[in-house]
Amino acid sequence: STSTSTSTSTSTSTSTSTSTSTSTSTSTSTSTSARGTSARSMSTIGKPSKVYDSADEACADIKSGSSLLVGGFGLSGVPEHLLKAIQKSGVDDLKVVSSNVGTSERGLGLLFQSKQISKVTGSYVGENDLFESQFLNGEIEVELVPMGTLAEKMRAAGAGIPAFFTRTGAGTLVQHGGMPTRYSTDGQRTALATSPPRMAAIFKPPLAVKGTPPSEYILEEAISGDYALVKAWKGDTEGNLVYRKTARNHNPAIATAGRITIAEVEELVPAGSIDPDEVHTPGIYVNRVVQGERMGLIERLTLADSPSGFNPSTSEADAKRERICRRAAMELSSGDYVNLGIGIPTLTSNYIPDGVEITLQAENGMLGVGPFPTKGNEDCDLINAGKQTVTEVPGTSFFSADQSFAMIRGAHCQVTILGSMEVAACGDMSNYLIPGKLVKGMGGAMDLVASGSKVIVTMEHCDKKGNPKILRSCSLPLTGWRVVDTIITEKAVFDVLPHGNGLVLTEVAEGETVESIRACTGADFQVADDCKQMVLSPKTLTDPSTL
Repeated sequence: STSTSTSTSTSTSTSTSTSTSTSTSTSTSTSTSARGTSARSMSTIGKPSKVYDSADEACADIKSGSSLLVGGFGLSGVPEHLLKAIQKSGVDDLKVVSSNVGTSERGLGLLFQSKQISKVTGSYVGENDLFESQFLNGEIEVELVPMGTLAEKMRAAGAGIPAFFTRTGAGTLVQHGGMPTRYSTDGQRTALATSPPRMAAIFKPPLAVKGTPPSEYILEEAISGDYALVKAWKGDTEGNLVYRKTARNHNPAIATAGRITIAEVEELVPAGSIDPDEVHTPGIYVNRVVQGERMGLIERLTLADSPSGFNPSTSEADAKRERICRRAAMELSSGDYVNLGIGIPTLTSNYIPDGVEITLQAENGMLGVGPFPTKGNEDCDLINAGKQTVTEVPGTSFFSADQSFAMIRGAHCQVTILGSMEVAACGDMSNYLIPGKLVKGMGGAMDLVASGSKVIVTMEHCDKKGNPKILRSCSLPLTGWRVVDTIITEKAVFDVLPHGNGLVLTEVAEGETVESIRACTGADFQVADDCKQMVLSPKTLTDPSTL
């Protein structure tokens, strides 16, 4: 546990320095390609070798129309060499399942460049402009799935479970249907196809405290693939795999859910070289292993000792954001396990008061997220949910994405802080999609807000055009239905009453009045009897380079 800062330094949104690989594979064929002599010599006598001499050979029987499950998160843990082999082969009409879609130049971006993908099932697609263009112009079909649900769909397939119920997505387009999956090709961006509704049922949350009412859960079906492409740090000739730090992410679940699983490993060792206690994916799940050179890719190199673009002392906009962060930090208590979203929520960790010790959880598979590294100490296998380089702290642990979301869905995290484009007076929120215009995907947000943890939205009070972001009802597709507990802006703090019964103004920022808050808020609200001036963390950011 730690309250260490995650800093505000510069992020470079390019493929840089140290990282890992991803995964993708297809076809229903169970044939195997010829193995090389070196591969046979490393295998156990009497068993067919799983080792292939090249990525081209390992992927040779992947056919057009195949379904591929591809590991990785951002550019970390991505089987880049396998993807390059598939790009070279020229097969097309591929149906790809992956939590992220890489960038325009790396990861799955390679297959978007050559237009080999016809359908994507994924969660967060915000960093790939090439993908977004192809989707909005009607060239590909897209199914957006909450990240935790996607991880569980693949884990369930590998475990022989055809379907399961989850609270994630209840009350949203995930449940009710209507999410655009295919747009027209005439430039009008008309939705030609949308997602179907899902079956729902009422259950009591398994770990809920006594007296918690039942909730609505939706039915989700498992996802398998013709091929599963995964990336591991180390593998042996039996197919046993070991992952490294946050490069583990979705790879373990994906490895179990392919009819043929192909593993790209940085280090290939003889059977018996890996301590059995250290194996993350047992070889029973892996059909083929190929060694690939470490790529060392980092999507967002973020350093604590680099000049920061965030400076509240010179920027009015940054001063507003700092006020939001300083107030949000006051919501945290020692012992809390906390998940911080991208942007303003991430900055909140810089303002946690002295003496308050929390543990930061990242949905890509890390508990105990430390501050950004200094130059030269970055690690491509160590990133947060925003794909920024981070460090470890004493007590840090790493795990797979499906286990990470089990922590989240099981309400083991006490607090979630995230941003939003809109929040309604009843506690609804929207932060992932503007149909026909903006396609980012919900990532893990739907899982987080449906978890039963305290949900705090941090955002500016109005958008860039001066329009209120707190509304009577959301106009954009919902991320969560009646899920928000507290709203913190640079102007005010609101509590959301239970059961969607409206807002209560509890704090007003210095220089604001109840009347000025009403004038810029698009929803009615009550005023608490003890409404007071906004309480801020005593910490301020005087020198960004020191964090």
